[in-house]
Amino acid sequence: MAFDKPHEIYKRRFSRNVGVGLALVCFVALVFGLTVVKMIRGQDMRAYDHVLRPNLIAPQAPDAPDAPKVQP
Repeated sequence: MAFDKPHEIYKRRFSRNVGVGLALVCFVALVFGLTVVKMIRGQDMRAYDHVLRPNLIAPQAPDAPDAPKVQP
């Protein structure tokens, strides 16, 4: 028993699936690359939670008039 020749729609569907798959792989590679770069640079990984944290304030001279007053 011989198989019939596949219809043209299956070729189109396959090429569309390959395109979507390549786009998904590119997106995953982009997110992975950004994550690796951020980890290599050693940036602070904590989320912004709308609270003033003393470790995020740049150190200033204590006699500076505009130095923020941070309570421990």
